[in-house]
Amino acid sequence: MHNTPTVSFGRYTFHPQQRLVSKAGFPVPLGGRALEILAVLLEAPGQFVSKDSLIARVWPNSVVEENNLRVHIAALRRALDCQPCIINDPQRGYSFVAPLHSAAPVAKPRHNLAVRLSPLIGRDEVLGGVVRRLSGQRLMTLTGCAGVGKSSLALALAERVLPRYRDGVWWVDLATVQAPTQMLRHLAKALDLEPCASAQALCKPLATRQLLLVLDGADLLLSACRHLVRTLAQYAPQVSVLLSSREALHLPGEWVQRVPVLALPTPCGWGSVEQAMASSAVQLFVARVRASQQGFVLRAQDLAPLRDICRSLDGIPLALELAAAQVEALGLHGVQTQLRSSLQVLTRGRRTAVERHQSFAAALDWSYARLSLPERWLFLQLGLFKMAVTLPTLTALVAGTELEHADLPYLLARLVGLSLLAQEPGPGPARYRLLNSLRSYALAQLRDPAQVARLQAGYGHYLGPFSGRSFVLQLVEQAAYAE
Repeated sequence: MHNTPTVSFGRYTFHPQQRLVSKAGFPVPLGGRALEILAVLLEAPGQFVSKDSLIARVWPNSVVEENNLRVHIAALRRALDCQPCIINDPQRGYSFVAPLHSAAPVAKPRHNLAVRLSPLIGRDEVLGGVVRRLSGQRLMTLTGCAGVGKSSLALALAERVLPRYRDGVWWVDLATVQAPTQMLRHLAKALDLEPCASAQALCKPLATRQLLLVLDGADLLLSACRHLVRTLAQYAPQVSVLLSSREALHLPGEWVQRVPVLALPTPCGWGSVEQAMASSAVQLFVARVRASQQGFVLRAQDLAPLRDICRSLDGIPLALELAAAQVEALGLHGVQTQLRSSLQVLTRGRRTAVERHQSFAAALDWSYARLSLPERWLFLQLGLFKMAVTLPTLTALVAGTELEHADLPYLLARLVGLSLLAQEPGPGPARYRLLNSLRSYALAQLRDPAQVARLQAGYGHYLGPFSGRSFVLQLVEQAAYAE
């Protein structure tokens, strides 16, 4: 960003290096263009900057209408309530006029949380519940399937509970850690500690600190996280830990909160645009379409393809976002058609995200690759069933195959624990079902010759050179006719 120094005005502080504005220590949600405009205006506070100059500085390589500038100025004014902050003159442009604080030193930040650039949709109820629960918990894990929004919920929760922790809230993204041995270095950097060779050495300086440590993507380093949490409990009893993970740690005192998918309209809730927009899944989808396609309006004739899209993606936020990003190029009917054949439309993802979040397919690949061979076979077998199945039904279906002698209750519990299988509520025997998007993924594996070859090779290595081939081919044949 520009060479603007850190400045304060009212209860706000502008941090140019971190690309954020904070208010009393809390990040203020502002888009990148609004921050650029603010930086330009703060280079010469009290002086007018012409509209043409602002547009040239903020959009140097684009042709932008003046209305675009006005939209971002309006967003700045709404976010900064110390009026008047920014004034305009039709002839001279815009000027930042709020009094700036002089040489007062900027307080050391009490968090390293990223600035949220878009609102969290459809999470008010679960967020309120975990905010209340965390007040009495030292260890909480947010779990759920790939793309369900565990990291987004963890960030919103961390923002809400920041005032509770004297020594702040500190976020560590474990997706950037290449090996367990590097995790301590990342933790030490986030907590402003000297590099340590052991978890015990890292935790001892935290003995008197009262803070919240957020470990995002803990399933990447589950064993190392378990060891760290145990060590913190021994040496730093005032440190609380919040994790996002596809799998719980299974430690004493751990509170596990499964993050649900977004709500879909009921079957009769697609009767009108107003009814459909009452559901959080549709709200998110439409908001993301509008972000890339200005002027998009949901019409009654759009409801049928939108219903198919939302149902096939099960209300999973990442999948909905990636599908919405393709509407401008393909249209709603085009996205609907693509999803009926495969999840490939969800492979063009967010370039700024870590690799396993750049596309929905990448997120599922990451989970599938970490399954044991028996878990993988059962996952693919479950992909053949459109409806939920019980353990007795599944036991009968796998009779005569290599899964006949497997510990099916254990394997089913593992897939549920890994957030790859849903256990439906209700009386009677437990019923298990793959979400539609996960079922599509399983069928795609069985319809891909390269994946089938790997499965056969894995079978031969696991059970002997020929023992599993007929079962694999049976699965492939059934997948070819599955709807």
